[in-house]
Amino acid sequence: MIALRLSAAILALAIAQPVWAETSKPKPGANPIITDVFTADPAALVVGKRVYLYVGRDDSSVNTYRMPDWRAYSSTDMKRWEAHGVVLKPTDFSWSTGDAYASQVVEKNGKFYFFATAKWRGDETMRASMAIGVAVSDKPTGPFVDAIGKPLITNGMTPQGKHGWSDIDPTVLIDDDGTAWMMWGNENLFLVKLKPNLTELDGPIREIPMANYTEGPWLHKRGKMYYVTFASWDKTKDGEYMSYATAPSVEGPWTYRGVLTGMAHNSNTIHPAIIEFKGKSYFFYHDGGLNIGDQKGGSFRRAVRVEYLYYNDDGTIKPIVQTDEGVSKPAKK
Repeated sequence: MIALRLSAAILALAIAQPVWAETSKPKPGANPIITDVFTADPAALVVGKRVYLYVGRDDSSVNTYRMPDWRAYSSTDMKRWEAHGVVLKPTDFSWSTGDAYASQVVEKNGKFYFFATAKWRGDETMRASMAIGVAVSDKPTGPFVDAIGKPLITNGMTPQGKHGWSDIDPTVLIDDDGTAWMMWGNENLFLVKLKPNLTELDGPIREIPMANYTEGPWLHKRGKMYYVTFASWDKTKDGEYMSYATAPSVEGPWTYRGVLTGMAHNSNTIHPAIIEFKGKSYFFYHDGGLNIGDQKGGSFRRAVRVEYLYYNDDGTIKPIVQTDEGVSKPAKK
């Protein structure tokens, strides 16, 4: 009888164990949302009923910003993400030697344009500076190919830039009338109009005065209001935080609206992406809180995260709190 009771107890434990293991897993939509590799600099694009997320991959074998490729993920519910693998590498640009810095993909006329930062081969005086290129594909998951065979933006085109990485982090907004605008820059914020083909400049490059601007701009529009969200760093702190500004036109005048988030956990950098999807607004960013096996997260091993974003009645954005729950919990009404 004792043996029979023991066997029954062991059987019950065996049946119960998978249930315990299942409930111990993070809820879908909890942060970080990508856990298979270290990822940074999120850029999101809504295509129909699916969100596509583009990220740069951090090489976990080194303690520096080495980023060998861009990867894509997609979701229909913002909670479960399907991996699509590598969609572009810096060396797919004939003019680049590497490093998949921040990017953004936009859609126009059924084609997908991948604006990306990579290291430019350049000439003897400009070698190792960063440049911006554009690749194109018929599908949001690629394959993407270099659209023009040369950089769209190089360091020599922005002489007011303070250093060789002044030309990074492109963000592109296609306005309601079809006009395309690109912003980018580290320490200096630049703006240029693009031609309808999205592969040529349509006018001069302008510098936009912006309070507390450091890098990583993200343009979006809601109603008649334009927003640019960006990383700020006042150098008295250990890392970047998010700020934002609004304007009645992408050309300004821009009004600084203040701090949007605190610093990223365990990472010197932070990078925004903002979308509207199925009636809700979302804010993507990265931090250094993910560990993969024995590899610890940090400034060079980052992880993409997402939160709900809420607006005030006057169009300003409510401060965003970085959470582990992410969007696994219901949005506020």
